[in-house]
Amino acid sequence: MDALAQVCTAVAAVILIAVFPFEAFLVDRPWVQRFLAIEPHGIEHVHLWSFCIGVRNALAGIGGLAGLWVLHSGDESTGVTVVVVSLLYMLMSSLAMGVADLLGYWRPRGGSVRGTVASSVLPAVALLVIAV
Repeated sequence: MDALAQVCTAVAAVILIAVFPFEAFLVDRPWVQRFLAIEPHGIEHVHLWSFCIGVRNALAGIGGLAGLWVLHSGDESTGVTVVVVSLLYMLMSSLAMGVADLLGYWRPRGGSVRGTVASSVLPAVALLVIAV
């Protein structure tokens, strides 16, 4: 697996793991709401979902790092497979955030653009590098 794909995977994974506490535990803090570009109104009603999203994102990040570890432990095909599955999850879940915005589920509308682009680039680059 190319070094660029590995670096993109590792950075995307670390970002997802780092953002996990914000989504899962700190979403009620105003500075986290600004960072995540979400409205504070009714946050208590969505904390369950933000917790679940945070955990799922952390698991995707852990999966990406685990795939890299397996890759470097000598089982290249299994490592690449785990990395690709993790990257596909990262990319598809990020794109789902953009679709939710297009459907009008994000408040304010258009608020997901920064997050969707930021969370899509690294997995997309890594997948392209792996595919080529």
